[in-house]
Amino acid sequence: MLKKVPHTYVIVFSIIVVAAVLTWIVPPGKYVEEKVVVEGVERTEMVFYFEEELPESYEQESQVQTWQVFSALFKGFVRQSGIIVFILMIGGAFWIMNNSQAISVGIFSFLKFTERLGKINLFRKLGVDNIIITLIMILFSIFGAVFGMAEETIAFIVILVPLAISMGYDSITGVCMVFVGAQLGFAGAILNPFTIGIAQGIAGLPLFSGIEYRFLCWIIINITGIWFVLRYANRIRKKPSLSPVHKEDDYWRSNSDVNIQETNYYTPKAAWMVYGAVLAALAVFSFIHPVTELSFGLKSISFSIIPVSTAVFAVAGIFTLRKSVHFFILLLLAYTILYLIVGVMGYEWYIMELATIFMAMGIASGVAISKSANKIADLFIEGVKDIMPAAVIVGLAGGIIIVLEDGGIIDTILYTFSKAMGAFGNVASIGVMYVIQTVINIIIPSGSAKAAITMPIMAPFSDLIGISRQATVMAFQFGDGFTNMITPTSGVLIGVLGIARIPYHKWLKWISPLILILIILGFLMLIPTVTMTLSGF
Repeated sequence: MLKKVPHTYVIVFSIIVVAAVLTWIVPPGKYVEEKVVVEGVERTEMVFYFEEELPESYEQESQVQTWQVFSALFKGFVRQSGIIVFILMIGGAFWIMNNSQAISVGIFSFLKFTERLGKINLFRKLGVDNIIITLIMILFSIFGAVFGMAEETIAFIVILVPLAISMGYDSITGVCMVFVGAQLGFAGAILNPFTIGIAQGIAGLPLFSGIEYRFLCWIIINITGIWFVLRYANRIRKKPSLSPVHKEDDYWRSNSDVNIQETNYYTPKAAWMVYGAVLAALAVFSFIHPVTELSFGLKSISFSIIPVSTAVFAVAGIFTLRKSVHFFILLLLAYTILYLIVGVMGYEWYIMELATIFMAMGIASGVAISKSANKIADLFIEGVKDIMPAAVIVGLAGGIIIVLEDGGIIDTILYTFSKAMGAFGNVASIGVMYVIQTVINIIIPSGSAKAAITMPIMAPFSDLIGISRQATVMAFQFGDGFTNMITPTSGVLIGVLGIARIPYHKWLKWISPLILILIILGFLMLIPTVTMTLSGF
């Protein structure tokens, strides 16, 4: 008789307890910024002290964790509050939108379109679905590589998972199209300012230098990841019962079980009112922001994207409303996604702004189908209730980091790993750096935070052992990227799995072979950085 797998909440709490036990075993310590003079040049270095050796100006704040595992749960919710509220608002907004059946109509129209493509000989040979999955993954990989898309992927799960289910796949395939695609790009990090930008800045390297080799690595990483996903998706398409989440996907199948043929296509007067209100708002934004500077790493382009998109909306809105309110709501969704991208790349939007525009989309959708204010509020609450488990698990996972930080052992773990490098050859040394960064990423999932902590130590160390700082940055890049897809301390991963209703243990078992392949591949791609002369290294 098989033992029942623990609930995801139980798994996360168990990790918190293990972290607390480590605070009894691992001595606390802290890295301190100190100014040192090397060959007559003053510079700042990170110096490690065990807590009892800290200079007097630093107070001893850490303590072994016991009952604090429970207060860590509260603190975890506080720390992850932004993502939690983001998830709840997204869930409520999409529940309102789903009440209109617009997503179902859109998916049905998309599937009819793919059927027509399948009649073309070239597409039939390549496989229309294979092309669709590949293109979507590449799109999100570009987002991950250029502006570090992470939290934003949560909003797309409620679109891509139902699409994958309707195409005959499973929720894992849907998550792969958006989340895994973005993470493959995040690991490739061609122009990611939040990882490569910060790491190279700390290491004293020209910003985004070495891009030629990183671009090659990005291509190799994507080919590997997309191959793995397509191989799995085709197997599930042939025999859906092979999916490890076949039972969990009953939720998505039951919620998408709508007879589109019997859908009442209509356009109420309220939809025209929403069209006018949105058009007026876009016109105001166009006046305020006639030109938008979109940033791509160090490069940027100035473009009147808001006025142009407003003009397109004015025309497209009329066409969609004449067809049906469902297509108008899909247009609202498309513009929400468009402004998500523009906001992130042009105006440094984060989850507050993203949640706001999705909330506005949800309310506009409700008004467009003539729902009363009370009914819209009821639908929003239903959506919040439905998505609540995903939000709760994000808060619980935040407690892991709280325990490690309050126990003061994160810097000690980092210091211990850095000492382990010793006097190895170049290939072995870069490999050890890579392993250290990979392990630390499980403890510190934030790429920016990890760059700020590790690069002041690793960069000078690489000078001592004769490794280029660019190679050290790439070891950080790969170590930071791949394990983002499995680390339980990542609010983004836990949020994505929660919304997709994929149990963490099933996801971990499924994706582990891909992570292992990518980790090995990462090491192989690091070897040329210490054995060959590469541009920027």
